[in-house]
Amino acid sequence: MQVEFWADVICPWCYIGKARFEKALAGFEHRAEITVVHRAFELDPTKSGVESVQDMLAAKFGPRAAEMEESVAQLARDEGLGYRLDREVGNTFDVHRLLHLAGEKGIQHEVLDAVLRANFAQARSLFTPESLTEIATEAGLDAADVKTVLEDPAAYADEVRADEQRARDIGVSGVPFVVVGERLAVSGAQPVELFGRALTQAWEA
Repeated sequence: MQVEFWADVICPWCYIGKARFEKALAGFEHRAEITVVHRAFELDPTKSGVESVQDMLAAKFGPRAAEMEESVAQLARDEGLGYRLDREVGNTFDVHRLLHLAGEKGIQHEVLDAVLRANFAQARSLFTPESLTEIATEAGLDAADVKTVLEDPAAYADEVRADEQRARDIGVSGVPFVVVGERLAVSGAQPVELFGRALTQAWEA
C-alpha cells in the first residue's frame, strides 16, 4: 500500500507531522508492506531571497510571532526532535528537485530526513549550492549528481510541478497532507493515534 506525504522542507508542521506519522507506521502491523513517497509542495513558490524565520514570522504575525514559534518548538521537542529558532527561509524548489533525484537513487527518505534535520535541528542553510550539496552528500547522494541537478534548472522541475499539480487537483491547500492507499486523506500534523487509525482503515478497505 502506498502513502503519499506532501510536505515542504521549511514547514515546521510537516517536520512534526512526519515524526508523528512515522511513530504510527512503526506500530502498524503491516508496516513492511507500506511504501511512503514524498511529494513536493512549496509554501511560497514565488519567494525570492533568504531571510530569517524571525523576520518572516514578525512580518506575518507581529508581536505574537516569538510566542507562536516557541510553542511550535516545544511541540517538536515533545516528539524528540531538535528545533532551532535561528533558521532561514527561502525558495525550496531546488531542494524538492534534489529529493526527486534521491527518489531515483532509492534514498529519498534518507535525504529528506537529512534536510529536515539540517534545517530544523542544526539551522544549516538549504539555500546555497554549497550547503545544500554538503547536506545531500552526507545523506548518500553523489556530489557530481547533485551539482548536475543544481546547475540545470530544468532537472526534475517537471516532477516537482507534477506533484504540486496533483496536490491542486485533489484540493490540497496546506501541508502536511497525507493520502493513504488512495483512499483516506489526513490533513495537518495530527496525533499519532489518528495516523494509526488511517493506516488501519485504508489497509482493511
